[in-house]
Amino acid sequence: MGNALFYLATVLIWGSTWIAITFQLGVVDPQLSVAYRFLLAALLLLLYCAWRRLPLNFSTRGHLFIALQGLCLFGFNYWLIYLSTQYLTSGLIAVLFSSVIMMNIVNGLLFLGSPVRGYVVLGALTGLVGISLVFWPELAGVDLDVETVLATALALLGTYLASLGNIVSARNQRVGLPVVQTNAFGMAYGGLAMLLVAMASGVEITIDTSAAYLSSLLYLTIFGSIVAFGCYLTLVGRLGADKAAYAMLLFPIVALQLSVWFESYQWSPQSLVGVALILLGNAIILINPQQLKRWMGRTPRNPSVAQESECRS
Repeated sequence: MGNALFYLATVLIWGSTWIAITFQLGVVDPQLSVAYRFLLAALLLLLYCAWRRLPLNFSTRGHLFIALQGLCLFGFNYWLIYLSTQYLTSGLIAVLFSSVIMMNIVNGLLFLGSPVRGYVVLGALTGLVGISLVFWPELAGVDLDVETVLATALALLGTYLASLGNIVSARNQRVGLPVVQTNAFGMAYGGLAMLLVAMASGVEITIDTSAAYLSSLLYLTIFGSIVAFGCYLTLVGRLGADKAAYAMLLFPIVALQLSVWFESYQWSPQSLVGVALILLGNAIILINPQQLKRWMGRTPRNPSVAQESECRS
């Protein structure tokens, strides 16, 4: 039940963060907003660790891997995705980022020796077809000019860094590094990197003191970063990076449903088929053949036969 709650929380929170992000745009440069978000999340997590007296002493080698996780998952991947959003539609970015599932499967094999499970690959491919159908109108209207190709490369590179961050997190948990403390230091490293990139790019250090900006920043910090990443990376450690990454296909559906309620988005028959395929892929991944066989083995095909055997025993 714990895994199901973590999975549901990840999908629902990340699916709703797009509303908060819209209140972040305008006065403050997006790079700075990301830096503020993760630096504030790191501060709150470190205060929580101090309050709970959680161990914060890690070796230099441990910090190097924590920093690698932070730079890949809380830093440069966001920067590259933000750069690509200047030239790509949100639908295309959602489809490109969903390729993290296949990247996690390959990277898990290369770096962790994780087995490639056929049913996971099947579920991932089913979901990728589904997400492509959901955003097909936007994909069909893409012009393959030089800017689009370069932006696509940036988005895929950002996605690959996120995948590496997933793999490093799985590795860190395997060697006993706790998720909460690792996220605290990792977000500090990632947020600091984003701040340095913004300063090196000549971005003016500003802050929007409006209630809309500050409240959305708090939501993204507490729920979008601390809670969602905590749940998601826990799933990475428990289920594997390949299975956990399927949440990346589900949260765009939540975002689109919220758009139906707040922005008059209309589901088309094609997009509904896409949603059905995404859900089917999720079922394939989470219910593996061994579990299904065990469940079927526990359910007698003929209740009367089962009752008779029980009487004989």
